[in-house]
Amino acid sequence: MNPAGEERLYFRQLLSGVDFARLQPAAAQMVNFVYLIGDRVAKECVVVDPAWDVSSVIREAEADGMKVSGALLSHWHPDHAGGDLFGTPVEGLARFLELTKTKGHVHRLEAEWVRQMTGLEEPDLVLHDGGDVVRAGEVEITLLHTPGHTPGSQCFLVEGRLVSGDTLFVGACGRVDLPGSDPDEMYRTLSERLAVLPGSTVLCPGHHYGASRTATLDEERRTNPYLRVPDLRTWRSMMG
Repeated sequence: MNPAGEERLYFRQLLSGVDFARLQPAAAQMVNFVYLIGDRVAKECVVVDPAWDVSSVIREAEADGMKVSGALLSHWHPDHAGGDLFGTPVEGLARFLELTKTKGHVHRLEAEWVRQMTGLEEPDLVLHDGGDVVRAGEVEITLLHTPGHTPGSQCFLVEGRLVSGDTLFVGACGRVDLPGSDPDEMYRTLSERLAVLPGSTVLCPGHHYGASRTATLDEERRTNPYLRVPDLRTWRSMMG
């Protein structure tokens, strides 16, 4: 009999400098999370934000008997997508697609930024809107458009887990002072777009900045100061 539900879901959280890219000091400093999400029965998975050492990430999936069928990109920044990071070249989506012969799934508002950062062309990318669903086997991953950190930032919702990129961290949220950032949109993302998700949803962030690797949204709503701002005026004052 085939497993179902949680037993069918394949989900791994890999920490840069610890679980992969162990010999890269910059990767250890950036503490990025890369995620493997898929279907244990179909033996197929996608990779969220492949960067730093994509060969070892692919090997992690293959060691579990999984075939990699694509990449989901939360946003264009080089520590998630690859490219130049303050003079340090970061391996990322371009190398991943070369090795796997697959496509990268990005929000359409992020596509031009991704192409500029990675050198990829239009045929390499699948463009999405918020609410679209990507499947790995029979496992469905819903794409949530969560602008603020970048125009086309997106989170990934799968069976009670929110893979949040640089939108929301344990105890913090993404920066809004970078090219393409929008503080007002970040406030709307945190106070409206993510506020509708159940409190039991497990937050799986893009960096290990907090006291733990994950937390429930209920926990974050109680303790994360960026989720407790009462109005936009206060938010603007808080974010400078």
